[in-house]
Amino acid sequence: MKITCQKSDLVKGVNIVSKAVPVRTTMAILECILIDASSGEIKLTANDMEIGIETIVNGSILERGIIALDAKKFSEIVRKLPDNEVTIETDSAYRTSITCEKAKFDIIGKSGEDFSYLPNIQRNQPIIISQLTLRDIIRQTIFSVADNENNKMMTGELIEIKDNKLKVVALDGHRVSIRNVELKNPAEDVKVVVPKKTLNEIIKIVDGGIDDEVNIFVTDNHIIFEFDQTTVVSRIIEGEYFKIEQMLSADYETKIKINKREFFDCIDRATILVNEGDKKPIIVNAAGNTMSLSISSFIGSMNEDIDIVKEGKDIMIGFNPKFVMDALKVIDDEEINLYMLNAKSPCFIKDDEGSFIYIVLPVNFNNPGAN
Repeated sequence: MKITCQKSDLVKGVNIVSKAVPVRTTMAILECILIDASSGEIKLTANDMEIGIETIVNGSILERGIIALDAKKFSEIVRKLPDNEVTIETDSAYRTSITCEKAKFDIIGKSGEDFSYLPNIQRNQPIIISQLTLRDIIRQTIFSVADNENNKMMTGELIEIKDNKLKVVALDGHRVSIRNVELKNPAEDVKVVVPKKTLNEIIKIVDGGIDDEVNIFVTDNHIIFEFDQTTVVSRIIEGEYFKIEQMLSADYETKIKINKREFFDCIDRATILVNEGDKKPIIVNAAGNTMSLSISSFIGSMNEDIDIVKEGKDIMIGFNPKFVMDALKVIDDEEINLYMLNAKSPCFIKDDEGSFIYIVLPVNFNNPGAN
């Protein structure tokens, strides 16, 4: 094999596929990036058997061939080459030379035939969504996915299409994040749970705007994302996702309209008095058109008032400050609405159109003023 390409194109391709190289594996071949120039294009592939990424790199094929190179070393070499044209050449013993200007590296590769290729999956009708929208809805929900694996379903996000509406749901037992998007192109109904790792990698490599599209294909075992010259194939999490419809129909007796930035900044100031790992709630006391936020720890205490517009009953309720801040960080609206029933029921943060819904469960606190 002998190929040439610009360093910038090679670096971009290596950075994309490196996200599918496993950190630890007993299969040495999976620690490699596959360079496949056996057909009419230069294709880079990495695969950890849960997620596989393939991307096409612009360049010239002088001799067709295929080679698997250690991902870590190959990536380091490519990044540190001069900014010019790179030539990669292999022989029948898998010896590989990487040359750029006066720099030349010689490394030993592995047979590309032993590499675990991406599964050949039949595509059905695609779900078409803009790259910007996909990136936003993942960013605005993924923080609610559980990190532990005690419940496998909580380690992924539900992607559901019904009546041409896309719903994305993430939950971890303490909070729920939901985004609803109307699709512009017709799509079949589908319901699938996608691992957090896959979605995290997607938002790192999808960098297009509102006019750049992603085609998504769903099968019984896999989900495929195709965009630009890149394909991401991931296993899905099998099982039945949690039924959240009953929770979404909850009544409320208090509605609060509040400036998002003021609310966030106030909670942010309060957390100065809480060490990481401390489970100290922020207490929200809404009475009249004022919301008082207070927090108390062994370090000290803090209290601050914010102007609000309140409909319904006064309420005092406690929250984990991080859970509220995580939701506020990703909301773009200047003002938000909070809906609450009582001190033991979830708080809803949502817009009038229902494009986003964040549900935060309350926490118990001592209220010395209670009767």
